Amino acid sequence: MKAMILAAGLGTRLRPLTDNLPKPLLPLEGRPLIEYTLLLLRKYGITDVIINLHYQGEKIMQALGDGSRWGMKIRYSEEPRILGTAGGIKKVEPLLFGESFLVINSDILVEIHLDRLIELHQREKAAATLVLREDPEVDRWGAVGVDPHNRIRQFLGKPDWTGEPLSKRMFAGIHVMDPRVLAYIPGQGFSTIVDVYIEMIRKGERLVGQTVKDYWVDIGTPERYRHAQEDLKQRRVATPIFNED
Repeated sequence: MKAMILAAGLGTRLRPLTDNLPKPLLPLEGRPLIEYTLLLLRKYGITDVIINLHYQGEKIMQALGDGSRWGMKIRYSEEPRILGTAGGIKKVEPLLFGESFLVINSDILVEIHLDRLIELHQREKAAATLVLREDPEVDRWGAVGVDPHNRIRQFLGKPDWTGEPLSKRMFAGIHVMDPRVLAYIPGQGFSTIVDVYIEMIRKGERLVGQTVKDYWVDIGTPERYRHAQEDLKQRRVATPIFNED
């Protein structure tokens, strides 16, 4: 299975930390944030990776190279204009088409059993399988509506739903997609995966959620960045990095 790491964001909420450094390269215990994601993928046998780039993308390429130091193959997709969470995926369609692939945000620190996620995706024969979390601020993150059978029925209250009561979850920025998702993404320009998923639900496509309780933090603000640093320092998060020491 291939993976795509979404790394084209501007990191504006982290300024001034990101004035001269893209968010994926922010140091955590002496290593760039994105390295934790690479080693998580490698742990589960995913070594063919595509990374999209925009803001200071050349620094990411210089830092990671071709991935050979981790026994991985890294390719890059440069976006002169940001294409969004769906548009960036569509741009590399020729590299992804043919089998299911994993997409993960570059600005999260997470411990998760990716093998269980992939197994669920295959067992459910889903168009997409998303990692979800319970969160007291779920509406601030953007609620995902899940039925009692773990079928995703809504994003941000869309589309309308009159069936069984839905539980609210937040999307953790990790998902496995069947290639048929690509057909729903507009061919050019900016587009978001949330809009794509809403349209897929309208068309009756099967989207499944896996709710997890594993460690997860979004490195989106200076406060959460400091929180992640402390958690790594105290080894409150299980990460493949510790097996590299």
